[in-house]
Amino acid sequence: MLRIQKEEIPIITQYVKELTGIVLDQSKTYLIESRLGPLASELGCKSYRELYERAKSDFSKRIRNRIIDAITTNETFFFRDNSPFELLKYKILPDTFDRLEEEHRKDLKIWSAACSTGQEVYSIAIILKELLGNNIRQWNIKLLGTDISDAAITQASYGRYNHTEISRGLSPALLQKYFIQEGKYWRVKDEIRAMATFRRQNLFDPFLGMPRFDIILCRNVMIYFSIEDRRKLFNKIANQLVPKGILIIGATESLMGITDRFERKSYMRSFYYQLKE
Repeated sequence: MLRIQKEEIPIITQYVKELTGIVLDQSKTYLIESRLGPLASELGCKSYRELYERAKSDFSKRIRNRIIDAITTNETFFFRDNSPFELLKYKILPDTFDRLEEEHRKDLKIWSAACSTGQEVYSIAIILKELLGNNIRQWNIKLLGTDISDAAITQASYGRYNHTEISRGLSPALLQKYFIQEGKYWRVKDEIRAMATFRRQNLFDPFLGMPRFDIILCRNVMIYFSIEDRRKLFNKIANQLVPKGILIIGATESLMGITDRFERKSYMRSFYYQLKE
């Protein structure tokens, strides 16, 4: 594997931050080597500085996008961590539907930010189908999944997963009910796929063309960003929620010291955030 030199570390870490907002310190050289080393070797680069220079001079942005894909490849699976989905099923979605009924609205908008390859979005879609049954037709439900990685968004859009991906977090009953086997792969059924839209989005770019959402999930993301970038991001996200909208973050994450625009709520030992009046 190509080893990174000491003088190359600030060049690469600064470039990664510019592209993704992810902060890599001196202790993350192993991550740079494991994620970008194979790409550098594939492109015939003899150093990480050469990889950087080629990415900067590549007007097609293919190398830049490959770097983003490599650095942001994150662990994900269906119903990951489970408690957020229990929250959605038993508390947040029923309360939200009640609020929408009071407001005489029949539309529900949910955004999964940093959705990776789409498992979180389809998990939410399955919960909605299980919760509403045939009554789901009475609602105009829009699920948006965004990620900075083109490769992740491409797979999410296909809604197709291999045996390892499909077996993580998904029960056999839900697999048979909502997926179709295609050779070595499983593809989400059209009724579930039609509920979701996917697009590339850097969370630090303007949220152009986005509506306001009733629920936003931005889980296990802030750990990669600086404190100042976290403040910017979650204040932007607050602006993207409807009044009384809900934000779900990672179980080990907190908005304390980040923004005061949300009220922390608890339900059955789980936590979520509601936009303050």
